[in-house]
Amino acid sequence: MIAQLNGRLIEKNPTDLVIDCGGVGYYVKISLNTFSRVGDSESVKVYTEFVVREDAQLLYGFADKEEREMFRHLVSVSGIGPNTAMIMLSSLVPEEIAHAIQVEDVKTIQSIKGIGAKTAQRVIVDLKDKMLKMEFSSENIQFSNNTNRFDALTALISLGFDKKSAEKAIDKVSTGDESVEHIIKEALKIL
Repeated sequence: MIAQLNGRLIEKNPTDLVIDCGGVGYYVKISLNTFSRVGDSESVKVYTEFVVREDAQLLYGFADKEEREMFRHLVSVSGIGPNTAMIMLSSLVPEEIAHAIQVEDVKTIQSIKGIGAKTAQRVIVDLKDKMLKMEFSSENIQFSNNTNRFDALTALISLGFDKKSAEKAIDKVSTGDESVEHIIKEALKIL
């Protein structure tokens, strides 16, 4: 119904935006990845997915079409609703989710909060063929199976640091064997 919004950014929070389009303020739920990519400029454009439930009508926003397409694929899997899909997109970028599905990396998918072993396997079974057909515009995608690095990155993003800066800081301090707490403490010294 509503495919995109292009307007003035009124309010920006890690989980939502308010965008003024022609005098109407739209409340849009977003992922942490979209939050870090939107920036603080006054003008903003987000691609949207309108979800109608029995008790609510919700608008989900995405920084690019690839993220929106991944959201659509994720909610098509039994057991994954819009909120779980947004948690997945906040934890991993669409390219990382697609890669994990393509190589059947259950551990990476299961590392996302709220995703158990059975759901992770169902995601892989249901979406593997679709992920092989997806194309991404991003360059230099790095995939890491190190969950400590991933958890530290997620924590730094939730603290308000942008993803690229947090990744650079983690790359400087992590050799792969450290605890999550150690990585975060050392990265915070750099940030």
